[in-house]
Amino acid sequence: MKKADTNGGYMKFKSYHLLFLAITVFFAMAGGAILAPVLPQMVEPLSSSPNEVAQLMAVYTISTAIFSLVIGHFVDRVNRKSVLVPCLVINGLMGLFSFFATDLQTLLILRFVQGIGIAGMMSLVMLVIGDVYSGIDRVHSMGRISMAIAIGSVTAPLIGGGLATIGWNYPFLFYVLSLPFALLVFLLLPETKECESSDGSGIGDAVRELRDFRILYTVFLSFAIFFLLFSIVVFLPFMLKDVFGFAAKEAGLVLSIQGLAIIMVASNIKKLAEKLSLIVLIGLGFTLVGISISLISWTASLPVLFLLLLLFGGGFGLCQTAIDSQIIQISPPRSRGGVLSIHNTMKYVGQSASPVVLGIILLFFDLHMVFLFSGIFGILVAVATLLFRGRFIVENSI
Repeated sequence: MKKADTNGGYMKFKSYHLLFLAITVFFAMAGGAILAPVLPQMVEPLSSSPNEVAQLMAVYTISTAIFSLVIGHFVDRVNRKSVLVPCLVINGLMGLFSFFATDLQTLLILRFVQGIGIAGMMSLVMLVIGDVYSGIDRVHSMGRISMAIAIGSVTAPLIGGGLATIGWNYPFLFYVLSLPFALLVFLLLPETKECESSDGSGIGDAVRELRDFRILYTVFLSFAIFFLLFSIVVFLPFMLKDVFGFAAKEAGLVLSIQGLAIIMVASNIKKLAEKLSLIVLIGLGFTLVGISISLISWTASLPVLFLLLLLFGGGFGLCQTAIDSQIIQISPPRSRGGVLSIHNTMKYVGQSASPVVLGIILLFFDLHMVFLFSGIFGILVAVATLLFRGRFIVENSI
C-alpha cells in the first residue's frame, strides 16, 4: 500500500516509477559486476598483476563507502532528486573517461570518482521506498529491487564479458547509459520527500541510532553478505581460468547463473515474509550462502559448480532482500536517510574488504582456502543470526 499524502505527492508514484528505482539499482550493481569477468583480461594490457587489477573493484567500493557517509549527513534534509540525478551523471561520465584510460593508475582515480556517484544511488532508492511504501508492501517493493539486482547479476557479467571480446576497455562504455537515464529521472520521477521532514541533524543522529542492537546488527549483516558476494565475484573468475581454462566471456556466463536463483527468490519474497520473520529468512539465507561457498572450494566439476552457484544465489536473494527490508522497517523516519547511508556504506566496506582480506589469504595459501575461509564466515554469521532472532520483533506497520 502506498502512503497517503495530503498534497497528493505520493499518489503520483506509479509502477513505472518503481521501475526507475530498479534501473538505478541495476546501474549501481553494474559498478562491479560488469568488470568482474574482465579482470583477468586486463592484467596484460595494463602491465599489472591479478592482485593489482583486483583493486579496480576495491577502490570504487572504498570511495562509495566514504561518500555514502558524506551523503548520509544531509540526505534527510534535501530533496531526493537533487542527490540522485548528479550521482547518475557522475557514474556515466567516469565510465566514459575510463574507456579512454590507458594505465592502471588513471583507472584507479576514475573508479574512485565513480564511487561518489554510486554512493547515492542505492541509498536514495531505499529512502524513496521508505517514503512511499509501508508494511508488507515495503518488503514487496524491496523484492522488486532485489530482482533488479539479480537481473544485473545475470546480465552484467554477460554484458561485460561480451563487450570485452571487442576490447578490454569496452565494458566501461556501459556506464555511459546512466547519462540519458539521469535526464529521464529528472523529468519524470516525482519528489517524495515530505517538506516537514527536514529537521534531521545529519549523520550524528544516524550514528546514535546504532545504540539499538537491531540496527547495529543489521548494518553488520549488510557488510557480511556483500563480503561473501565479492568472494565469488572477484575470485571465481580466477578459479574458472585456472581450473577450466575459461576466458572473460565464459566466466561471465558462469557468474550469471547465481542471478537466476536470486530472481526466483526475490519474486517470491512477499510470500516468504508472510510466513517467516525477516530475521529467520536472513539466517536461512546465510546458511545457504556459507555452505555453497565452502563446497565450491572442493569442486572440480562444472555441473556441481553450477548447482552450488544456484544455491548461493538463492541464499543471497533471501539475505539481501530481507536485510534491506529490515533496516528500512526498524530505522526511525526522522533519521532514516542517514541510517540507510551507513547501512549501504557497510555494503561497500564489505565489497572493499573482501578482495583485500581474501587477497592476503591467496598470497599465503590458494583459492581453495579463499573459498573455505569465506564459507566458514558465512556459516558463523548464520548461526549468530538465528541465535539473535528473539531480539528482532519488528512490526510490519513500521
